[in-house]
Amino acid sequence: MPENSTNTPQNAARNAQLTAQLSVLVVDPKPGIRANLQNMLNQAGITRVEFAVNAGTAVKQLARKPYDVILCEYDLGGPNAGAGGQGGQDGQQLLEDLRRHKLIAPWAIFIMLTAEGSRDKVVSAAELAPTDYVLKPFTAGILQQRIARALERRAALLPAWQLAQGQPRAAIQACIDGARAQPRFAFDFARLRAELHASLKEPREAERVYREVLAAKPLGWAGLGLARAMVAQERIDEAATLLEALIEDNPRLMAAYDLLASCHEARADHAQAQKTLAAAVAISPHTVQRLRKLGEVALEAGDHAAAEQSFRQVVTRSRHSEFRSPADHLGLVKALVGKGDALSAAGVIRDMERALPGAPETAACAALATALVQDAGGNRAGAATQLKQAVDAVRGGGTLSGGVRVDLARACLAHRLDAEASEVMMAALGTATPADAGVSARQATEVFVDAGRPDLAEGMVRQLRAQAQILLGVADEKRNMGDVRGAVQSLLEALNMAPNNLQVMIALVGGILRQVIEMGWDEPLGGLCGEQLAHIRGLDPGHPRLAALEAEYLAAKRKYGIST
Repeated sequence: MPENSTNTPQNAARNAQLTAQLSVLVVDPKPGIRANLQNMLNQAGITRVEFAVNAGTAVKQLARKPYDVILCEYDLGGPNAGAGGQGGQDGQQLLEDLRRHKLIAPWAIFIMLTAEGSRDKVVSAAELAPTDYVLKPFTAGILQQRIARALERRAALLPAWQLAQGQPRAAIQACIDGARAQPRFAFDFARLRAELHASLKEPREAERVYREVLAAKPLGWAGLGLARAMVAQERIDEAATLLEALIEDNPRLMAAYDLLASCHEARADHAQAQKTLAAAVAISPHTVQRLRKLGEVALEAGDHAAAEQSFRQVVTRSRHSEFRSPADHLGLVKALVGKGDALSAAGVIRDMERALPGAPETAACAALATALVQDAGGNRAGAATQLKQAVDAVRGGGTLSGGVRVDLARACLAHRLDAEASEVMMAALGTATPADAGVSARQATEVFVDAGRPDLAEGMVRQLRAQAQILLGVADEKRNMGDVRGAVQSLLEALNMAPNNLQVMIALVGGILRQVIEMGWDEPLGGLCGEQLAHIRGLDPGHPRLAALEAEYLAAKRKYGIST
């Protein structure tokens, strides 16, 4: 057997040392199974074992502290679950939440345990990339072997993963060095390297890595990554053609359907996007995020019956999630109103208020949903009153996704509530979260243009420019007081308000360069600096400060050994 095989004495000894300090979270509703798994883990030398009886408990524990290994039962409904296993989230839904809300590190080992033979559920869990997937019944030896295999891979990639958290350039070099030192994991290192290039907004470099992998082996993830790199370079048609070929070769490459649907959306072909997502849901019907997207696309395509079906499933599946949102109920209301079923829509609103009484966005979503129902019944005055209540809820500190804020602003415009619409859009800027991209200045102004109100769009642009000027002054004050980082943060806010304002862009580049020179290289800011310089050159290649700033930028990169 080769020296680097998992079963060599050297690797066995190393894995025994690694397991001694492992922390493990077992997620299973049955006491007997938890005890059995603890015995198996103890036999493997793992003694730091904690337990969660359902998905909600697991989320709370993972939010409080990290674990090296998560052993999760697929069926978390437990003995008291109702028909259809609706007693709580299943393991797939838990993993989806953990990935989406970044509650587990990239190097956390997540092993799904199940006796589930249903093909669609297996596909749904597998597409979320658990570290491993173990079918029951299994022995202590099998579990130990799977954990040991996962530990070996984690040990190889951990240095690069850790560097990726704040030093992506160093992480890229670590991937190159790691692939040479441990060729067994060469594809894993290549995948991480390409993803790092993509995160640095270097799609051409990512494309090159993916093409190198594909030349060696036709791996689905590499083809998918190549398509993403094409999309990032706005080669939408080329990416769509590649994705169609990938799906034909591997109909269970689920993420390919999602990306292909986004390509159709980019071409404003909502019907084709809906068809693509529906095909994916037919194969893998348990991924909430895809069901939600299908509902949104169906609404755009005017297929209210399909939208209702999707949002009903989202609301049902999310009922036991720690991250459930009233926005899903709002989507269902929009679908029902579109179908002309105002009575059912009113019932959904009541369910929303009962199910999510403590969520800060519930009041706003319920008021907006009620306004839609009132409009459908011809009660425009009642609808306007509800819209004002929704705006009041947002004004009072309610949190809403960018998409719901846009919906609220559009509804206000339809009722000539111009001041309220402008207020909602102004407040929407800078509200991005890890799970929501927020609203950009361009998107905010487009809301008014699309509503046939270019006058309000111009008014918003003037407000944004005024806000940006105020922030420029704030940045100057911070810089004069020696608060270089604070000055850059104010300039970033100003850029969000006025993304094409040359004065703001020049000030931001200068602020970033001062911070870099005084405090060391910051990769995200350094990348943004380069992007802004390219943008400035595109807008005004003869700008009197451009050449000096470009020279200063290159000098800073040379100083810190960053490739130019």
